[in-house]
Amino acid sequence: MTVLWTPPADVRQNSRIGAYLRFLQERRGLDFATYDDLWTWSTEDLPGFWSSIWEFFELPGEPGTVLANDAMPGAQWFPDARLNYAEQVLRMPGIEPETPVVLGYSQTRPAVTMTAEELRESVRLARAGLKRLGVEPGDRVAAYLPNIPETLVLLLATASLGAIFSSCAPEFGTRSVTDRWIQISPKLLVAVDGYRYGDKVIDRRAEVAAITDALPSLEHTILLSYVDGQTGLGPLSEPSLEALEFSQVPFNQPLYVLYSSGTTGLPKPIVHGHGGILLEHLKMLALHHDLGPGDRFFWFSTTGWMMWNFLISGPAVGASIVMFDGNPGAPDLGMLWRLAEESGMTYFGTSAPFLLACRKEGLVPKDIANLSRLKGLGSTGAPLPPEGFTWVYENVSETLQLQSLSGGTDVCTGFVGASPLNPVYQGEIAARCLGAKVEAYDPTGKPVIGELGELVITAPMPSMPVGFWGDSDGSKMREAYFDTFPGVWRHGDWITITERGSCVITGRSDATLNRGGVRLGTSEFYSVVEGLPEVADSVVVHLEDAEGGAGELLLFVVLRDGLTLDGALIKKIATELRTALSPRHIPDGIHQVAAVPRTLSGKKLEVPVKRILTGTPADKAAAKGALANPESLTAFEELAKLPSQQQKS
Repeated sequence: MTVLWTPPADVRQNSRIGAYLRFLQERRGLDFATYDDLWTWSTEDLPGFWSSIWEFFELPGEPGTVLANDAMPGAQWFPDARLNYAEQVLRMPGIEPETPVVLGYSQTRPAVTMTAEELRESVRLARAGLKRLGVEPGDRVAAYLPNIPETLVLLLATASLGAIFSSCAPEFGTRSVTDRWIQISPKLLVAVDGYRYGDKVIDRRAEVAAITDALPSLEHTILLSYVDGQTGLGPLSEPSLEALEFSQVPFNQPLYVLYSSGTTGLPKPIVHGHGGILLEHLKMLALHHDLGPGDRFFWFSTTGWMMWNFLISGPAVGASIVMFDGNPGAPDLGMLWRLAEESGMTYFGTSAPFLLACRKEGLVPKDIANLSRLKGLGSTGAPLPPEGFTWVYENVSETLQLQSLSGGTDVCTGFVGASPLNPVYQGEIAARCLGAKVEAYDPTGKPVIGELGELVITAPMPSMPVGFWGDSDGSKMREAYFDTFPGVWRHGDWITITERGSCVITGRSDATLNRGGVRLGTSEFYSVVEGLPEVADSVVVHLEDAEGGAGELLLFVVLRDGLTLDGALIKKIATELRTALSPRHIPDGIHQVAAVPRTLSGKKLEVPVKRILTGTPADKAAAKGALANPESLTAFEELAKLPSQQQKS
């Protein structure tokens, strides 16, 4: 496999993971020759590793017992510890009071910059405002807000009190929002009146009114005039003499509630705790992404995706953060690359689909923007195929480290990702993350190397959910992660772990493509099919034969404007799949559709498509409010009505 980036010779002298290795040697007498050696220790001595993270990042007080119970589910981390996530973020180590720490860019209003001192002051005022409105520890504060500095301020102010935060992006429709928040009964709602997406104004006042009506628990709703350029949090930003203080809470005190996509039912309300999120994000941002003072960290995200929560922990490791609200394709796909130059980004985080879209457009970012400050480029949200890696190194920068990672909302981090100590291999994720005991299981529950298997976690992590909101007996959480392999977290992805410790994710295991007993990942299909100039998007599903036959492999393509699927293009797609992959990858049927169903965060929905094609009504196969384009399901409903032989046409 081609090596695209190699760690510099002085990486241990000039990286944060190098400083951590020196710390382990000096304080613990531990020497690790390779990253793999460090990873092995981090997953076999969990108390030793996680207490070292506490000590290395100088968290307050003594952590006490690290792991009182290592069972899954039910692990008990740091039962004696008290801390506050907001306090640790606002320490901002290595950042001077006058240093810009939040750079907020928007297509709705002029840019907003906050220094470290201004961020702390804004949180102080918002905290006082929340108290005036009667927000107490354990209360829920809901934010229908975009990716702007005010949302960060509101989260930190909420956390400082020991109250619980939950956000939905304002592009979420009324049903999507109420399906989430009706479960947690928020006391306060803070919302925007609308936003601009590119040059289009989106009015959300009607949605805010409907959400307010649907949530009887609300005592207050604050509507911000964002479209008119308002800054601040309205009445939460009013003057106050109250000091900024931080409630010291137990390690597992709920910090915020994130949600599963909710495509097949109500979204699962996933509760994350102060301590688990703090330790995990310190580890990832500093030791894996090599972020610290002087860095400007960006990840393109909305407040409805866990990568937003990941981004806003940046100041905890001394990094400034770059926030953006708007259309990443307006006026063209070069917009975010130009923003990288304007903001001085050192780390550009995005999704694999965005990088592949830039590649398909023939974009050469280094020709349109000065990207010399970029040292890291993060990719997640979907597997990045080999040609995506090559495009980055040929068109963005030859010297940055491409950091492909995969994880989930469930842990608000990555299980597998990059390390400054590891090379970048084309098409591969560099390593399993520290403290994450990732393995690939065959169907019998046996770990395998070099073979496709279920991605499982065989030891607890502090950022695993505190629980699901309202799941008093833990049954929903057990069903979600622990039913297949008792005592082991099954994540739902296919993974291959190579002999050298790198990883390849090949799609969701619940969207399995099984041809003649051979399991195929969806990502390689998309890499080939969407590499064709005629194809804009695609989704592939396998329908099993109840009588044990080969079943049907069906491919659905969205074509470029003005194109129609004909025999010649069908033959071209089949030939490309046969040549690039294998005869097993040739679909039994190829169909043109107007759009591929996607979640609000942009993920393809293979499983609901599969369910519709096997007879499940669309309204039961997918919660339409969780889709970015619910009208896309109609084509699959119509196809499901056709006889099988016509489905194969």
